[in-house]
Amino acid sequence: MSSMSTVEQIDAVRSFNRFYTRRLGLVRGGLVRTPHPLAEARVLYELGHHEALETSALRDALDVDAGQLSRLLTRLESAGLLARERSEGDARRRLIRLTPAGAEAFATLDRRTVEQVGRLLDDLGDVRRARLVSALAEVRAALQDPGPRTVSIRDRLEPGDLGWMVSRHGALYAREYGWDASFETLVAGIAAAFDPERDKAWIAEVDGRRAGCVLCVHHDELTAKLRTLLVEPDARGLGLGGRLVDEVIRHARARGYAELTLWTNDVLTAARRIYERAGFTLTGESPHRAFGHDLVEQTWSLTL
Repeated sequence: MSSMSTVEQIDAVRSFNRFYTRRLGLVRGGLVRTPHPLAEARVLYELGHHEALETSALRDALDVDAGQLSRLLTRLESAGLLARERSEGDARRRLIRLTPAGAEAFATLDRRTVEQVGRLLDDLGDVRRARLVSALAEVRAALQDPGPRTVSIRDRLEPGDLGWMVSRHGALYAREYGWDASFETLVAGIAAAFDPERDKAWIAEVDGRRAGCVLCVHHDELTAKLRTLLVEPDARGLGLGGRLVDEVIRHARARGYAELTLWTNDVLTAARRIYERAGFTLTGESPHRAFGHDLVEQTWSLTL
């Protein structure tokens, strides 16, 4: 959960909107030094990318109500930039297309927009430009309807996986539980000790992005340990935690271990429910001071 309140989050979004619209000049009378305000420019853009559109399709593309669209079309038609005509296949339907003057207006808008964005990117340099493009992709992913999500779990580490595991543990546990940097240090030690010859790692991905992880590490000839189970907040509810634990159990059995153990703290209730459903039992607990808090550490085990 974010440390910002809802009011602070709303203020942050509104502040960014004001900054962004000002940066692109969207609050001026006309877009990119043309006589067309943003709403009219959007109509010209949509028609400029299609030979013709039905009124209903244009309304859906712009996400405006019928009255607003009618007023926009009337202004542009009066300016000689578009024409409305009946559909040949259905006289009840109206088609809208750009006139030659409208096509020229669209070409000017398109060219000047490309020039404006190009200048903005040129001013940033390669590193900041890459950051901007990546951040815009993140914003779009956060705002759009995700629809069906592609979920997968891979059992091979790729470059950056262990570093990501350490970083996300440190950031998420600090944000959600207020744990200090000593927890990230602990996870870093676990990652540093990972032995690909004896240990196994799984990375869960949602829509091609890392969204969860877990390790199965060797303790002795009879015992393996489940470690560093994590699921990103925006991927919770997809069953990833249970699937990751199941992968560890299957692997430990296949390798001939007799017991699988894990260490956790009682405040991690969601993880504890996953362990209980998988058949783990609590074998010991005691109060301790760790990561800047008074906690109760727990040991859980599963006979394989």
